[in-house]
Amino acid sequence: MLLSDLTTLAGVSGDETAVRSYIYERIKDACDELIVDSMGNMAALMRGTGTQRKKVMLCAHMDEIGMIVSRITDDGFLKFKTVGGIDPRVMVSKRVLIGQNAVSGVIGYKAVHLQDKSERETTAKVKNLYIDIGAKNKKDAEKKVQVGDFIVFDSAYREFGDGLIKARALDNRAGCAILMGLAGKRFAYDLYLCFTVQEEVGLRGAKILANRIQPDLALILETTTCSDVSGTEPEDYSTVLGGGVAVSFLDRSTYYHKELTQFIYQLGKDHAIPVQYKKTAMGGNEAGAVHLACGGVKTAALSIPARYIHSPSSVISKKDFNACRDLVNLFLQEAQTCLNY
Repeated sequence: MLLSDLTTLAGVSGDETAVRSYIYERIKDACDELIVDSMGNMAALMRGTGTQRKKVMLCAHMDEIGMIVSRITDDGFLKFKTVGGIDPRVMVSKRVLIGQNAVSGVIGYKAVHLQDKSERETTAKVKNLYIDIGAKNKKDAEKKVQVGDFIVFDSAYREFGDGLIKARALDNRAGCAILMGLAGKRFAYDLYLCFTVQEEVGLRGAKILANRIQPDLALILETTTCSDVSGTEPEDYSTVLGGGVAVSFLDRSTYYHKELTQFIYQLGKDHAIPVQYKKTAMGGNEAGAVHLACGGVKTAALSIPARYIHSPSSVISKKDFNACRDLVNLFLQEAQTCLNY
C-alpha cells in the first residue's frame, strides 16, 4: 500500500526530498509535465482534452511536523526546536530518528522523583527536553549528528481494529497517496496534482504554486482533527472516525466557496459515498493560501478525520480514506459544472 511506504519516509517541513523523490519516480511516466520548483514543490500536469484551457488544482502537502537539532550539550545530549505544532505532552520518552542516517534516540526529561512541585503540576516545556542518543559526550555525539539535522518520530505503520491505520505523518501523506492515484487521468480541463512543501510552517509551498498555476478552481486534500473519544462530549466532536470524508465550511484561515462545498457534499450523498461536515472552525490548511491567490480562487477542502493528529501515532479509518479517494474521483468527473459557477 502506498500509504505504508509514504509514512515511513522522513519529510519534516523544509526537508521533503525523500517524499518528493518517492512520488516523482512513481508518477513521472503518467504525466504530461512534472515540474519541481526552487522551493521543492512538485506539480504534475495532465493536459485537458477540451478546447477551453480551464485549470483545476488539487493540493496535498508532503511535509510533516517534527524537530530540528539546535544544540549539542557537553555531555552529548541533543537540544532541539519543534517544526510545526507539537504538544509537548506527547513527546516525553518517545523514540525518534535523527538526520539522514536515521540515528536512533529517545526524548528525555528530568526524572519525576527529581522534579519540584511546580514541575510535576505543569506540562514540560520543549526547552527543558533533550534527546539521548547514547553518546558519551559532545565529541562522540558529533560523530553521528550535527546541528541542523531534522528529527522525526520513530513510529511504524500498523493496521489494527476494524479497518484502522496507525502511523506517523498521516498528515498529510494520506492526501499524497490519493493524489498519486490520479496521475494519468485526463479530463476536459487541465488537471494539476500539486505536492507541496512547508504547509506545517505557514502554507508556504501552496502559496507559491497557486500563484504560479493560477487555477480556476482548487480542491485541498487533507487530514483534520477527530476527537470522538472518551472525555469529549458529542456536541464538541469535530468529525467522527469512520463517518466519512469531511467537508469544511470555514476554519481559521478560510471561508470555503459555498456553492462548491455544497456541490461536493451533495455529490457524495447522491452516490452513497460516506461524507460528513466538519463541525468546528478550528485549524486550517492550504486553502488559506490558495483561495487568496491570483485575485481569488474558488476553493474547497476534503479532509480525512485523524485522531491524535500532530503526534507520533495518528489514527485514521480506511473507510474515510476510501471515501475521500472515491469522492475526489467523482468530483473530477463533474468538475466542469463547478468551473461555470
